[in-house]
Amino acid sequence: MEKTSLGRNLSFMTELYELTIANGLFKSGKADEVAYFDLFFRKVPDKGGFAVFAGLSQIIEYIKNMRFDTQDLEYLSQKGFSKEFIDYLRDFRFSCDIWSVPEGTPIFPNEPVVKVRGPIIQAQLLETVLLICMNQQSLIATKANRLVRAAKGTAVAEFGTRRALSFDGAFFGSRAAYIGGCVGTSGVSQGKQFGVPVINTMIHSWVQMFDSEYEAFCEYARQYPDDCTLVIDTYDTLRSGVPNAIKAFNDVLLPMGKRPVSVRIDSGDITYLSKRVRKMLDEAGYPDCGITASNSLDEYIINDMLSQGAKVDCFVVGERLINSASSPLFSGVYKLCAVEKDGEVIPKINLSENVSKITTPHSKMLYRLFDRETGKAIADVLTLEDETIDESKPYTLFDPDFTWKRKDVEDFVARRLLVPVFKNGECVYSEPSLSDIREYCSEQIDNLWEEVKRFENPHTYYVDMSQKLWKIRNDLIKEHKGVK
Repeated sequence: MEKTSLGRNLSFMTELYELTIANGLFKSGKADEVAYFDLFFRKVPDKGGFAVFAGLSQIIEYIKNMRFDTQDLEYLSQKGFSKEFIDYLRDFRFSCDIWSVPEGTPIFPNEPVVKVRGPIIQAQLLETVLLICMNQQSLIATKANRLVRAAKGTAVAEFGTRRALSFDGAFFGSRAAYIGGCVGTSGVSQGKQFGVPVINTMIHSWVQMFDSEYEAFCEYARQYPDDCTLVIDTYDTLRSGVPNAIKAFNDVLLPMGKRPVSVRIDSGDITYLSKRVRKMLDEAGYPDCGITASNSLDEYIINDMLSQGAKVDCFVVGERLINSASSPLFSGVYKLCAVEKDGEVIPKINLSENVSKITTPHSKMLYRLFDRETGKAIADVLTLEDETIDESKPYTLFDPDFTWKRKDVEDFVARRLLVPVFKNGECVYSEPSLSDIREYCSEQIDNLWEEVKRFENPHTYYVDMSQKLWKIRNDLIKEHKGVK
């Protein structure tokens, strides 16, 4: 279990209206009524074909430590909340059931990635932190994976700690980037906390502190002979940076029996420079010295650099990763989908003039269908919770909005994606290590067709409904719209 709350009780990390609603529900006698909520998202960042789910570990930690202390309750008293409600919070004990897709799973719009069942007040109070955890980490994991896929096997490192918009943005962003496929981070705290590999480099101010570039390189090589990466663009990459680096390698490292790790280029036409630098290093006897590239890189720049023959061994990405600069929002939402009355599940729907905001009612299960021969994902299917998909028979997929679009699939495997995380308030989930989550993420993305992974106009991966679920949704729409 990752201990990442940094000593903070996050139960008060909520919005006032959440507590206002909870107080009203309590006073209305509904505190113990059971409700179902879905956590999902509406749009893939960067108009991509899929997103990567991350943040579950922090959701688990938050719930395990959920409580309201004396200062919290005094503050609520000053805000006019009822004494009875404050006493309820004082004795708060979490008792919900929660299901989730595993971290690292490729996810698609409008499918539940976390499902909550429990007393309405408890389930409602989870909303804000669940969204914070999913939105930030899923955003960065998704962006990291785009960068990694653009790099086509070349390493990508996350160096965004100083560029993040907050301490937590840097801290959890590094974790998410590692899940998405980055090889490591520049952040020391993140390395210590999560075990993410911490990657080193020289910076320009080191070079500027010495009387000459050569002297700066030599001193750095003396102090760090086993981890020597020199930044070579402080003055002139080709005329001074590379020659001085080679001379420092010859004069300092070789006599010590050491080899350089890499040189870093942080400006200029890096594609052109990397090819020239590679040739110079090879001719000097350092074919094993890597070339690291930085300078506001993104997946499109990386893709172009590689297509033009750049000789880069590691791409270092900062602000455009840690803040997902090109698409800095993850559209997560948390919606009520059912309530229980006398043991019966009553579906609920949220309608809207904006049809993309119409929710899917009822307590549901999420399946992913895989082609048995290729192992590739065919589609996701939402069913009622107690429905099963029979793999021994053909299954008809149909578009929930354009029902005439149908496809019969055979010879498939149906896998339930939502797994139990909490049962009656107790955690029943065995968390994998971060490295295992990263490996799982890579494996699951490999199961997607290449067309879904395109950066431009990706193929739409379908999230369909069972016939029973579709009928319930359609009947509720007609009922609330007065359609016979």
